[in-house]
Amino acid sequence: MDPYQQLPWVSDGTPTAEEFARRRLAKPAEPTATMGARAMLQKGTMGLVRLAPGKREQEYKQDVEMVRRNFGGLRQVTVVNPKGGAGKTVAVLLLAMTFGQKRGGYVLAWDNNETQGTLGMRAQQDFHARTVRDMMRDLQLFRGSHGRVGDLSQYVRAQGEGMFDVLASDESATAGEMLTASAFAEIREIVSRFYKLIFVDTGNNVRAQNWQAAMDATDQLVITMSARNDSAETAARMLDHLEQSGRQRLVRQAVSVVTMPPTRKDIDLPAIERHFAARTRAVLLAPYEKLIDSGEPLRYGHLSSGTRDSWLKIAAAVAEGL
Repeated sequence: MDPYQQLPWVSDGTPTAEEFARRRLAKPAEPTATMGARAMLQKGTMGLVRLAPGKREQEYKQDVEMVRRNFGGLRQVTVVNPKGGAGKTVAVLLLAMTFGQKRGGYVLAWDNNETQGTLGMRAQQDFHARTVRDMMRDLQLFRGSHGRVGDLSQYVRAQGEGMFDVLASDESATAGEMLTASAFAEIREIVSRFYKLIFVDTGNNVRAQNWQAAMDATDQLVITMSARNDSAETAARMLDHLEQSGRQRLVRQAVSVVTMPPTRKDIDLPAIERHFAARTRAVLLAPYEKLIDSGEPLRYGHLSSGTRDSWLKIAAAVAEGL
């Protein structure tokens, strides 16, 4: 069938602008491989041999497009597990890095720990060491129509190549009173003026006001755990709590991330996957990464390609729920 036979024409046969635009859209460029052996063959033949992208490259591009799509407004992703060492902080950083890299800016990683948090320790340092408590003391600078993005830069830490910012919690164990629900709401209202995506790191007390406030504002829940029975059981009990408090839909739409150890010996991974696959929308595995295990600040460019690809897949699953 001729795709152009129904195009609108003026009476004297001169084509219209609408016809020109539709003709251009009707002939999309043929996709060619840009990764792997197919791309090398194309380059080696100076473009004489042109191959379509392979399955892996097609999946990669689909994941990138999912991460880049327009979500239609501010979205909050909250990462949870009441057990310490379950990978919450690392997940927040790697998701923020991935979205920042593939979308470009307007991404915030926020440590909403009720007491002492480690997000600021695992992130890159900036010209200041201010935290969310400094911002709380200066909230009057942002109330009403006050406050510009340049003012906010005094409280968030730019992550350079990561293309996102960090709002750290106090790194002192004796920082003072715990954050309230109203404080969380006020800070969220301020940062929502400057960011499109907010990734929230949480503490270990599900009864804390700011933990509950984060749940109420969540668009997409991410549950992290190490591939250990104690870490997984703590996450499962937390899901019980969320369901009993009327948040069944949040649980069903959640993404579960299982962080793998250096070796799979003596871990009951199939049981963990079965349980969370039955309760949440997706279960994905995050490979072991020595840099992550070191406890040092994370840089996107220093991660292995396998880790970057895996977290892109996780980010695409998160984006699907936004």
